[in-house]
Amino acid sequence: MFTTMMDRPLLVSSLLWHAENVFADRVCVSCDGDRGDREFTYRDLGAATRRFAGAFDNLGIRFGTRVATLAWNTFEHLVAYYAVPACGAILHTVNHRMSPDHIVYAMDKAEDEVVLIDADLLPVLEDVLPRLSRVRHVVVFGAFDGIAPIASATVTWWSFDQLLHDAVPIGEFPEFDETSASSICFTSGTTGLPKGVVYSHRSTVLHAMAISASGGVAIDGSRSYLLTTQMSHVHSWGVPHAGVLQGARLVLPGPHPSPAELLRITTEQTPDVFVGVPAVAALMRERFDADPGRYDLGSLRTLWLGGQAPPSGLVNWWAAHGVSTVNGWGMTETSPMGTFSHAPTNHGRPLPLFQVRIVDEEGRTLPWNGFTTGELQVRSPWVTGTYLDDDRTADAFDDGWLRTGDVAVIHPDGQVQIHDRVKDLIKSGGEWISSVELENKLLLHPTVLEAAVIAVPHETWQERPVAWVRLTGEVTDDELRTHLAASLPKFWLPDSFVRVGQIPTTSVGKLDKARMRQLWREDVV
Repeated sequence: MFTTMMDRPLLVSSLLWHAENVFADRVCVSCDGDRGDREFTYRDLGAATRRFAGAFDNLGIRFGTRVATLAWNTFEHLVAYYAVPACGAILHTVNHRMSPDHIVYAMDKAEDEVVLIDADLLPVLEDVLPRLSRVRHVVVFGAFDGIAPIASATVTWWSFDQLLHDAVPIGEFPEFDETSASSICFTSGTTGLPKGVVYSHRSTVLHAMAISASGGVAIDGSRSYLLTTQMSHVHSWGVPHAGVLQGARLVLPGPHPSPAELLRITTEQTPDVFVGVPAVAALMRERFDADPGRYDLGSLRTLWLGGQAPPSGLVNWWAAHGVSTVNGWGMTETSPMGTFSHAPTNHGRPLPLFQVRIVDEEGRTLPWNGFTTGELQVRSPWVTGTYLDDDRTADAFDDGWLRTGDVAVIHPDGQVQIHDRVKDLIKSGGEWISSVELENKLLLHPTVLEAAVIAVPHETWQERPVAWVRLTGEVTDDELRTHLAASLPKFWLPDSFVRVGQIPTTSVGKLDKARMRQLWREDVV
């Protein structure tokens, strides 16, 4: 029997259609540094998106054209989020914090032909443009006088504002197969070259619907979201899609969002949900404490953290200011949200339509009993099934499941608790040591502001833990070991403590343990 249902494609443009028709007058804000805080409505977003799409003929953008962005979280970037995929082209959000070599690798692999860039990120492009043979057009967001800032005989330069001024807006967006590519994102490349993930229109819409659901993140149109997660990486956790779908107030922090600027935005724009990684929340805490009375956190109700487990000291500080912490887990490969918890102590249950399992080293499925550990594997309509033209695909998948590289337990009620990364576990004398648990215990010491634990080779024990710490005061190694010994086995205690002014992080704000291991090998610390 055939279904009687309409066969309507799930397209990114349908998210925008809903917002501009149902929530047309709801107001968002783009905080753009010297340009000030600019309010815009979803009607404005729809109009600008259609007008920008009307300029695509000038830029040679057709169905399937790859369009890169090197941009901050701004109104212009949000316009690109919708205009490019809505017309069947493919948006490649480039993480400008990656190394020049990795940026070139990613843009070559994606076959980018057009670049949309914020004016203050032009130095990033200057380093890589001579090595990008396919790029033919560069569109500059912000102040641009039309004079090519980077010499190139093959590239035409455009002002975004002028393009919008001159363009004739298109009417209805085209319809096409929902499984067509909508966007590309590359992993942060901490253990080698970045890996490319290509999202489809279908996967993007389903992800937006899942994180909007009450069984997911519950993105709410009545709430205001401060997006400190980069729109240049994994769709800023999907909020620019789900938030638009729900008509939420998006607060885009703009260029160079320092802790002081984020606190200024929080004080003046009064968001009630902070979206970001623990490192940014920790820096905001430091800045707030350093200048008491200057900033107001009264509007904030929820701290939505991800990227790594939030330390209890950070959770408690925000709780003392009336802000509760929720916690999510995901990867570039999972669009990114996979699990979500309304408590900070675990990574939560799987989102609707997201399946999880844990397996042992032989690939046997393990029970959900809350204490058996194994590698977490996942599958879903918004989980990638391959990498973009990459030989590493074969090692990343197991019988249709993505191998996450995380060691976890799953409780009988579906709660997922991640203990560590497989590559970050420390094997000492035949026993396993969790770097994450060591870090969490260190962060309970009053002088430890940040902590990271890595494995280093040892002649007798194979590996031993070494802790990197950023401190707020004086403390001896023995005092730190005594603190840890109160709750951990003696053989877990770090052999050494490295005191640093800043712990290395990746381009997306996670602890960069690969860099720490390299610095240790090179005897730099």
